[in-house]
Amino acid sequence: MVLNLTNKVRGARRACGDRTRGQKIHRRAGRLGTVILVVVTTLGGARLASSQSRTTSEYQVKAAFLFHFAQFVEWPEETFKDANGPLTYCTIGNDPFHGSLDAALNGKTIGARSFRVLHFKQPQDIQGCQVLFIGAEEKKFLPSILAGVKGKTVLTVGESEHFVQEGGMIGFLLEENKIRFEVNLEAAQKAKLRISSRLLALAKSVIGGQRGT
Repeated sequence: MVLNLTNKVRGARRACGDRTRGQKIHRRAGRLGTVILVVVTTLGGARLASSQSRTTSEYQVKAAFLFHFAQFVEWPEETFKDANGPLTYCTIGNDPFHGSLDAALNGKTIGARSFRVLHFKQPQDIQGCQVLFIGAEEKKFLPSILAGVKGKTVLTVGESEHFVQEGGMIGFLLEENKIRFEVNLEAAQKAKLRISSRLLALAKSVIGGQRGT
């Protein structure tokens, strides 16, 4: 009888310990999510430099946004060749970041995945991308670029006017010297990409869906 009671007490202690460890892990994950969200929110409210370095400042902020976007997007498993394959960012045409994107991603990871950056000159060369940034200078090629990645699990991000209205997924906006963004949720869903409701809540506008979905 005493032995049975002792075993029950030990079992209860172990269960309590497991719950406590689970709660700690959950709290740590929650804090991490909060930190990421605060960073993205802060970037969204950051004013750009008004000096000669404004262009550099703008693309440093956009590079930081691009890094954080990946933490709020889910790609289908079949997107990657293996569990440790890199998440690849691509630019097309002249690289407006001039190294800022490469620097922002250097040494960073998402889980077991590292990042790499590829720069393509022609739309027909684009391949192996999970995130594709399309600069304003490529606006005239936008229809053909988007057609080229149609049906692929590629997050398209751009900065030209009416980017999301023309079928892009995330479009940067410059308002009162601040960088903001809008989302075409329908376009992302067609590419089998899931965008977190936390990111949607920060967008200026969401096309084809509702915030918090």
